[in-house]
Amino acid sequence: MSFVSKFGGTSLADADQIRKVAAIIHKDPRRRFIVVSAPGKRNSTDKKITDLLYLCHSLVQQGINSTYAFDVVRERYMAIADSLNVPEMFDWLRDVQLQIAAGADRDWVASRGEYLNARLIASYLGGTFVDAAETVHFGPGGKLQADETYRSLAAHLSGNGLFVVPGFYGTDPNGSVRCFSRGGSDVTGAIVARAVRAEVYENWSDVSGLLMADPRLINNPRAIAEVTYREQRELSYMGATVLHDEAVFPVREADIPIHILNTNSPGDPGTMIVTRRDSTASKIVGVAGRKGYSAIFTEKAMMNSEVGYGRRVLEILETRGISYEHAPTSIDTLSVIVHDEELAGKESLVIHDIQNMLRPDRIEIIRDLAMIATVGEGMIHKVGMAAILFGALSRVGINVRMIDQGASEINIIVGVASADYEKSIVALYEAFAD
Repeated sequence: MSFVSKFGGTSLADADQIRKVAAIIHKDPRRRFIVVSAPGKRNSTDKKITDLLYLCHSLVQQGINSTYAFDVVRERYMAIADSLNVPEMFDWLRDVQLQIAAGADRDWVASRGEYLNARLIASYLGGTFVDAAETVHFGPGGKLQADETYRSLAAHLSGNGLFVVPGFYGTDPNGSVRCFSRGGSDVTGAIVARAVRAEVYENWSDVSGLLMADPRLINNPRAIAEVTYREQRELSYMGATVLHDEAVFPVREADIPIHILNTNSPGDPGTMIVTRRDSTASKIVGVAGRKGYSAIFTEKAMMNSEVGYGRRVLEILETRGISYEHAPTSIDTLSVIVHDEELAGKESLVIHDIQNMLRPDRIEIIRDLAMIATVGEGMIHKVGMAAILFGALSRVGINVRMIDQGASEINIIVGVASADYEKSIVALYEAFAD
């Protein structure tokens, strides 16, 4: 059996970090398939390699010499390569700079951070470099061609030894390099794990797994030892982002667990993301939330008897290019929760459309909301979960503006005033983390 081990940018920020990564890889012979990001920031004042490459492309497009910006990239890579004794880096950098100066397209330029780092690390480890441009395939519209990609990766990653694959990019049907969204190396790692039928997909970064709450709000929150894919998806959606959202699906479909681990503390147990777990032992796995929501509230007498009312409200939003998050209702009211970014500049248009099409007795946009999810598959096994939740908020004087709980009972989502967000997170964590 084998592991796929993806290392993020902070794990590969300099030569010393890469030495740590090498020690981790060599410690277990099952770590044969390595996926890497571009070198991350070494400190708060550092520039991200990908941002510098985007700048190089922008300068060339404006007819401005990009040498100064690329010099920063070169110095960063050469410092690592010199320390690790990888002399080929000079030639690889020269070739990339020539292509940038010749007008290479934006995605190709952006992808060179991962490309160069994978070449460097493969050389340092004595492994085989496998270019994602030859193995990860996008179709029309930028959609991953999954089956073709799995077949191609499996063929290129067959045989003995160590393989190193750059994350973040692939190619489209025309052979042009195309990138995932930022953080897409997580997705590449999951795709590789699916392709080689890995035992585990290890995701190494600078955190020792998932936490029950935001450590910026809770002092030393509990770590989560094990979480299901469903639970992780809910927490991630509500702002608990350790893993790229799309990274879950390739491995989830193949029942491959994801192990979140810390490169700087490799002995920490981390968090295992699995398909199923014994959820009877814990009430919840975490509390997460986001600010910046509004509710489009409509009220109309006998709304429940008006067939298609809710559908028409959602159609109006669709026509205006607005996606919605939740839609709690009562017998005569409907509240549609949207993120402020979706609604920005369209409020009056939406109100006008709803008034003209549905003639509500009342329509109002309720602003400055925060949505908070308390998540756990164990909730369904515990009596009084809602009582604990609302009791905790009541004790600290927080008024709940919105309630939404799906039939699956994996979470309870409440809407509160944005000003009460931090206090709500603290209250809910303290209520459930016993």
